[in-house]
Amino acid sequence: MSKDAYIHKVLPGEPGGPLVFAFHGTGGDENQLLGFARELAPGATIVSPRGDVSEMGAARFFRRTGEGVYDMEDLARATGKMAEFVKTHVAAVEPSQVLALGYSNGANILASVLFAEPDLFDAVALMHPLIPFAPDVKGSLSGRHVLITAGRRDPICAPDLTSRLDACLRQAGADISLEWHDGGHEVRPNEIEAVKSLFAGVTKGAAA
Repeated sequence: MSKDAYIHKVLPGEPGGPLVFAFHGTGGDENQLLGFARELAPGATIVSPRGDVSEMGAARFFRRTGEGVYDMEDLARATGKMAEFVKTHVAAVEPSQVLALGYSNGANILASVLFAEPDLFDAVALMHPLIPFAPDVKGSLSGRHVLITAGRRDPICAPDLTSRLDACLRQAGADISLEWHDGGHEVRPNEIEAVKSLFAGVTKGAAA
């Protein structure tokens, strides 16, 4: 799999430092979370791909047939393709840690890759994920740090599905944090601080 399997942007970081993957939401692109990821992990190399599916002109990482109704065959395709894209960049950079964040549709593809390849990331931040199916984690997430952020009044991601995802990942052994706010699908400051703390804790812990 080529490093260029997706249109993407790279912000170079310090050699031997962390590598951060950033996955945009529906209608975003490779620029949406690039600067945000840099703020969260100064000195890290940032890789931000653009989804390869177009939904009425809006970029996504996999197809759906309706709101919250996923094309599971295409999700499987996208998961395999993204996992290989990540592995290729990891092999090229040889980072100290592999971190990732995703918002909305980006959180969904990130979660699916996490289920399929539990050893791929040291820490992930899933911001407003919607996983409308029972996750099938292909192994143990022991030692992996996962942050889920969500809105209690999110019209897209029902809180009970967020709680189910949290429980599934805990059962798989992940070190889970769950950060709520009282709003909807928007990103709020407490979420940003939670992601920043997650990444800082993992990178500092590895350096200690």
